[in-house]
Amino acid sequence: MIVDDPTAHRSRWHWRTLDNAADGLALDLGLYAVSAIFAAITAVTSTLLPHRAWGAVAAVGYLLATLTVIAQLLLRRRCPTSRLTGLPARWTVTGLAWATTTLLPLAWQSVDRAGGRTDRAQEEVLVVEQAGSRLLEHGTPYLGPDAIAALPPGEQLMGYTPYQPGMAMFGLPRALLDTWWTDSRVWFAVGTALALAVAVAALRRTPATTGQATTAATRRRDAAVLRGVQAATVLPICALTLATGGDDLPVLALCLLALAFAAAERPGRAGLAVGLAGALKLFAWPVALVLIVWGLTRRSGTRVALGAIGLPVAALLPALLVDRDALTENVLRFPLGHGLVTSPAQSPFPGYLIANALPAGRLIAAGLLVAAGVAIAVRLARRPPRTAVATALICGYGLLAAIALMPSTRFGYLLYPLALLTWAPALHRPGDTPTAAIADERSGRTTSA
Repeated sequence: MIVDDPTAHRSRWHWRTLDNAADGLALDLGLYAVSAIFAAITAVTSTLLPHRAWGAVAAVGYLLATLTVIAQLLLRRRCPTSRLTGLPARWTVTGLAWATTTLLPLAWQSVDRAGGRTDRAQEEVLVVEQAGSRLLEHGTPYLGPDAIAALPPGEQLMGYTPYQPGMAMFGLPRALLDTWWTDSRVWFAVGTALALAVAVAALRRTPATTGQATTAATRRRDAAVLRGVQAATVLPICALTLATGGDDLPVLALCLLALAFAAAERPGRAGLAVGLAGALKLFAWPVALVLIVWGLTRRSGTRVALGAIGLPVAALLPALLVDRDALTENVLRFPLGHGLVTSPAQSPFPGYLIANALPAGRLIAAGLLVAAGVAIAVRLARRPPRTAVATALICGYGLLAAIALMPSTRFGYLLYPLALLTWAPALHRPGDTPTAAIADERSGRTTSA
C-alpha cells in the first residue's frame, strides 16, 4: 500500500474541489473569461503585430466560449441532468474554442502572409521553412558558421536554426509549394492535433479503476483528460504560440503522448513518442530522461531508451555527416550563447535578471541552473518515479525551475510546465490510491500492507 501524504491529500482536495465545481463548468468559465481579457489586452497593447492580429480574433472566440458556458450554467440550474451541460458538451465547447481562438487566426494569418503580408508570422516560422528548403537542397537544415558570417549583420540571427534536425520536416511543404496551407504553422497544428488525439485515445483505453465505482472513476478520469487537453490547446499561452509561431506545440503534444503511453503501460511507445519530440527540440530531452528512469523502475528502461535516445540520434546523424561545423554552430554554440550573434530571448525571470543585474551574473545564473539540475538528478537516483503521474510532475516542476533560472528564456516556454502539470491528474492508473502518485512524487516511498 502506498503511504498517504496528508499535505498532498489536502492540496489535491482543494484542487479537486475547484475543478469539480458545477461539474467543471465553473473552472471552464474562469478559463475562457480570463483568456478573453488576455486576448483583448494583447490585441491593444502588444508590440508584436502577429500577436495583435491573434488577439483581435481570439478575443471574440474566447468571449463566445464564455457566453456558452454561462448559458450552460444557467441551464444546469434548471435541469442538472441536461446533456447540454455534461462532459461531451464541454468537449464540444473546447473544440469550438480551439477552432476560433487558434485555428481560425492561424489560417487567417497564413492566408494574409501568402498574399504578401510580412507581419503575419513570427521569425521562427521563417526559420523552420528556410531549414526545410536547405534540407531539401543540401541535405542539412543548417548553415555553417562561415555562411552565417557572410550574411549582412541584420540577417545573421535568421541564419541560425536552433532546433533539432527533425523540425525542418515541418518546413518541407513550403519548400515544395508556396501557398497558405504549406505555412509551417498549419503543419504544426496538424501534428499537435494528431498527437493529442492519440494521447486521449490511449488514456481512454486505459481502465480508470478496478472493482466497484468504475463509472465514477472513468468520469473523473475523462474530466481530467479534458482539462489537460484544454491546457494544451485553448490556454492563451498555447493558442497564441501556435497561431503566430507554433514550433513548441508539436513538441509539447508528443511529450504528453509519451506520458499517456506511460500511463497505459506502453514503455516502448512512450520512448518512441518522446524520441520524436526530442528529434524536434531540446526541450523534450529532460522529459525523455525522466521517462527512461520511470522505465527502469518497471524493468523497461531499455525499451524506453531505444526510442527516446535512438530517434534523436538518428535525426542528428545525417546533419553530422553532411556538415559537422554547421550542426555544432546551430545546435550547441548558439543556444549556449557562443554564436556569432546572441539569442534575443528575454523574459524577466530570475535567471535573466541575475545574469543582467549582478557582476558575473551569467555565471551565477548558470551555477543555479546546474544546481537545480543536480538536485533533480539526485532525486531521480534516490526516489525514481514509479507512476506516470509522478513522472509528469517531476517533468513539469523541473522544466519550471529550468525556465526560471535560464539566463536567456521566453515567457512562452511556460506552456511546457503548465501543460505537463495539468496533464498529470489524467494519468492515474488502477490500484492507485487517490493520492498515490503525488505521495510517490513527494516521498517516493512505499510500504507493504
